[in-house]
Amino acid sequence: MRALANPVLLRAAIVLFCATFAFLLGLLFMRLLKQNISEERNFSATAQPTLETLPLHLYNTVIQQLKQQKHELQVQSEAEQRRLRTTENFSQAVLSNLSCGVLVFGTNRLVKTANPAAKAILGFASPTGMGAEDIFRGALVSSGVQTTSMGSEDNGDEAVGMADKIREVLQEESKRCNVEAEYETPGGAKRFIAVTISPVPSVDGSLLGAACLINDMSELEQIRRQQQLDGEISAEKALQLRTSLATISSCAQQLASSRDAETAQRLAGDIAHEAAELDRSIGGFLTKTQALQGAAAGSGAN
Repeated sequence: MRALANPVLLRAAIVLFCATFAFLLGLLFMRLLKQNISEERNFSATAQPTLETLPLHLYNTVIQQLKQQKHELQVQSEAEQRRLRTTENFSQAVLSNLSCGVLVFGTNRLVKTANPAAKAILGFASPTGMGAEDIFRGALVSSGVQTTSMGSEDNGDEAVGMADKIREVLQEESKRCNVEAEYETPGGAKRFIAVTISPVPSVDGSLLGAACLINDMSELEQIRRQQQLDGEISAEKALQLRTSLATISSCAQQLASSRDAETAQRLAGDIAHEAAELDRSIGGFLTKTQALQGAAAGSGAN
């Protein structure tokens, strides 16, 4: 009793008791844990789980997850379809509002897409599904210089068809080229067209087809030919001007040295006549040239 009355001994006894109790609890817990692990090993070794042994709530969980995945896939699919429709509508709107014609050929040389401008220029209501030979029908590329995308020049002496140029791009995978040709529509209208033929590659580099950008240059070509004709006329007018000036100069010299009134009057009349002819011929030609230059400038601005 005296020992228990001592606070130091009492505290030491309490600590010893608590430590002993904790040690016993630890041993008991370790034993139970070891027993559980052994039972789980025996259970896994003797009985494999089957569909019948799975609880019902696990079925429900799996079904809910599958439904959720299906819903997410549907949402993604609908979003992708909307994006594709938006892209397609945008592309169609751009093609429909282009002033130049656009023809897209597949690798089989058949038209896959044609915008309204191409139909109007070429004179076909629906060229889709037609071949290059059927559309251009022997239209020959101009014998002038043909430029490629690399800036090189091809001065071919042989006549090359527009369909042949498209075939070269599709089969030989040549570079982009710019060509010009005289074209006749199915209705018989003659036009002068400038065509840019470009290959259309896919993401992996393989060829998907060829795109043709078509511009109707008929008005500009007519103006160019008219200017060429006017250049020839200008040379003729220059010769006529020199002849008239020589005549006027000769008459002026005779007039200066003549003392006869009748001769002087005749020479003055000849000079006036030559001057009037020059004013009528040269003045009219200059007026016409200025009008053509104004029309060419207006067409270039458009």
